[in-house]
Amino acid sequence: MPDSRVRCSWAGSAPEYTAYHDEEWGRPLRGVTAMFERLSLEGFQSGLSWIVILRKRPAFREAFAGFEPSAVAAFGEADVARLLADAGIVRNRMKIEATIANARAVLGLDTPLDELLWSFAPASHVPPATVADVPATSPESVAMAKELKRRGLRFVGPTTCYALMQAAGLVDDHVAECWLAAPQREPCAD
Repeated sequence: MPDSRVRCSWAGSAPEYTAYHDEEWGRPLRGVTAMFERLSLEGFQSGLSWIVILRKRPAFREAFAGFEPSAVAAFGEADVARLLADAGIVRNRMKIEATIANARAVLGLDTPLDELLWSFAPASHVPPATVADVPATSPESVAMAKELKRRGLRFVGPTTCYALMQAAGLVDDHVAECWLAAPQREPCAD
């Protein structure tokens, strides 16, 4: 039974969206495997609706060895063929190959992936009043995309990086009236 809490407008269109919004989206996420999964799924989402990815996420986790970077980095051509035949996931050769290449790049980083990604969290962020105020990119997501590409990662453009920042809690983009929005602080008086 639905509750009466006010949510970001996108969260009410499907039960999967409501659960994702209420339990995951915008909550600070840590851990290399967790961040690699989110980064990979954001890349697979490119050009698609997020609901497609949410519904396929269990199959993605199974197909990609729980998104453990060392396991995915070991995938070879037989694994690519297996993944291309797996109707449970998004079967896009470029995205599959990018995920494998990204796992290899993650293993070669000189700092853990989650620490690298969190280094792009803005020092301050004004939560949006409405969905219309939510940007598609930010200076930080542009910088993150540039750095990830420099380090050999693919399917990590500024829009994908901003979506990751939202999903993993690097920014809080719950709209003002959402029950999960951070409390608004009054300006300090002089």
